[in-house]
Amino acid sequence: MSVEHSKHVENPGTTPPQPKVEILASVPNAPIPDNAVATTVLITLPPGSAGSPPHRHSGPGFGYVVKGEMIFELEGEPERVIKAGETFWEPGGDVIHYQGANNLPDAETVYMATLLGVPGQPVLIPVSAEELEERRNRRAPRP
Repeated sequence: MSVEHSKHVENPGTTPPQPKVEILASVPNAPIPDNAVATTVLITLPPGSAGSPPHRHSGPGFGYVVKGEMIFELEGEPERVIKAGETFWEPGGDVIHYQGANNLPDAETVYMATLLGVPGQPVLIPVSAEELEERRNRRAPRP
C-alpha cells in the first residue's frame, strides 16, 4: 500500500489538531557508552515493594513514573519521592542505585526506564554487601 493510501481522512481540507510536545527532562553531555544498547523496561512494583536490591547500570538511564510514587535514591544524593508524571535520571557507570521502591503501602507503582548500556553487560548489576560497606561514606544521610 502506498503512503498516500495509508492515511484515513474523514474531512478532507480540515487540519487535525497538532500534537503537544513537552520536554520532561534533558541532560547535556550525557555519558553514553560506545555502541550503547538501548533497553526500555516497564516495572510494576506491588504495594510496599522495596524494588531491586542496590545495583548499578553500565550506562545512563531516563525514567518516568506512570502511576503511583517511587522512592528513588542514588549514591551521593538524598532519597526522594518521584510521583506519577515526573521523571528521573541516573548517570549509570560507577554510581550505585540504592533504591527504586514503591512509596505506597496500598497501591502499585509503575515506572518505565530507558537505559543506555554497554553491549554484553546486564541491564542491572547487583552490588555486593562488601562494596556497600566500603562505600557507605558516599551515601547521603538517610531520613
